[in-house]
Amino acid sequence: MVDQVLPCEKELLLRVACGDEHSFSELFNTHHQLLGAHIYRITDSVELAEEVVQDVFLKIWMSRETLTAVQNFRAYLFVISKNHALNCLRKLAKERIHQKTLEENATAMAPEDTSSLDTYYSLLDQAIDHLPPQQQKVYLLSRHNRLKYDEIAHQMGLSRETVKKYLQGATHSITSFVQSNIDISVMIIIVSILFKKS
Repeated sequence: MVDQVLPCEKELLLRVACGDEHSFSELFNTHHQLLGAHIYRITDSVELAEEVVQDVFLKIWMSRETLTAVQNFRAYLFVISKNHALNCLRKLAKERIHQKTLEENATAMAPEDTSSLDTYYSLLDQAIDHLPPQQQKVYLLSRHNRLKYDEIAHQMGLSRETVKKYLQGATHSITSFVQSNIDISVMIIIVSILFKKS
């Protein structure tokens, strides 16, 4: 049975290697659900599994010429996706450690009077008000409404990748605004508030 399947798959890979988008769609449709389930077992996150699957197939398309040398596509797919998933998990772990450090620093340095805190939140509000309308809406839906990328994309009629870029841009703009209007000790507190885990 395997011998009957491999020649068909090899032909499909060759067509993809030549830039055939229809064949690439066929390859994706054949493997993405199984791959998603495999990655979910590694990450325990539906959102991260979807992101890894998309990234892996994008990587395959961008380096499609190398598919001519692949003998067992499923094994090849599982290896590169597992590596990518583990890299994502390592990156996520580092971000969480960084986040925890920021929160601990903010707690240690937080001012005792509530009027100071009100000032910090006011500055944060000003930074948000300076954002372009689309970035502002994405940021508020993510940070205040606690919506995920896919939920925001559906609500605003945008692609998931656009939502991600808007949120990154908004976060960068807010951080820059805060940095230019406040000293470093207070900046640690603001950044902690800004990146507070949803």
